[in-house]
Amino acid sequence: MFAVLKTGGKQYKVQAGDILRVEKLAADAGEKVQFNDVLMLGGDAPVVGAPFVEGAGVQAEVIEQIKGDKVIKFVKRRRKHSSKRTVGHRQKLTLVKITDILSSGADKSGIKAATGSAPAGEAAPAAKKPAAKKAEAKAAAPAAAAADDLTKLNGVGPAAAKKLNDAGIESFAALAALSDEQIAAIDTVKVKPEWVEQAKELAKG
Repeated sequence: MFAVLKTGGKQYKVQAGDILRVEKLAADAGEKVQFNDVLMLGGDAPVVGAPFVEGAGVQAEVIEQIKGDKVIKFVKRRRKHSSKRTVGHRQKLTLVKITDILSSGADKSGIKAATGSAPAGEAAPAAKKPAAKKAEAKAAAPAAAAADDLTKLNGVGPAAAKKLNDAGIESFAALAALSDEQIAAIDTVKVKPEWVEQAKELAKG
């Protein structure tokens, strides 16, 4: 009996005992996984799925996580540019051994489904988004009661005023109340000391 399964955008014809190299799966060595996307079951009574065979599955044991052969990409631009670039790549793969082919009842087997994401131990830490930095800057800046035209300050143009507004500074009073630590926490624009002095005078009215 054989089966045709789909994983990682590719199709494989397998039978019990076969060893496959498939696109990286979220599983560790020694773990059992199950491929639920079975396109066809072959044998004495072949079954073709539409697109998958309902209740069928292919069980496998993960042998190890490996890398494929290095692929070299070479780009050369002639004439005006005359540049060259060489890039190498090794695809991450998973080596599995097919242990069993189920024609039915795969949905009740209780074995983990084979998925193509990175294992939990290799998950990359989430990068800090710029939006989070803006939120921190806004939290550091005092709340403004009413918006003022910050372009009235000498040296503050429309672009600088917009950056100050993005940092949560929308009034002369808010700018005048900034401490040295709060000024250092604002990374969208460099707040100059003379702006703070002018803001103190304008905030008085």
